[in-house]
Amino acid sequence: MNKQGKWLAVALLMASTTLMADDLAGADKILCTAVQATRCPAEEECRTGAPWNWNIPQFIEVDLKKQQLATTVASGENRATPIKNLEREEGLLYLQGVEGGRAFSFVIDEATGSLSVAVATQAGTTTVLGACTPR
Repeated sequence: MNKQGKWLAVALLMASTTLMADDLAGADKILCTAVQATRCPAEEECRTGAPWNWNIPQFIEVDLKKQQLATTVASGENRATPIKNLEREEGLLYLQGVEGGRAFSFVIDEATGSLSVAVATQAGTTTVLGACTPR
């Protein structure tokens, strides 16, 4: 799929997620998509662009029972990361962990499915905006 096609697919997914207002309350499995990423290397200007430009998976499966984040089987990437801290509070879902020199924090709005992610390394930070839906 070309870049324009990917942007269109992501835009349609975001629009449908917003219109449907998926309720994630009580969901054990969630599928999230990254829509926009901003990378801020230490001592350099931040850059914003498509997540796949920086090897950020297009889709992430969130398994709350297993406390695990994983790429989809269709991606062929076979990547998984444990969630060290998981909390649900006042309609928000918080996921945190550390792996491979990266600390990550996800905040997911259970009423709308909106997603904000921050990843920090010694060399800088990456933030991702996206959307989630029950799986």
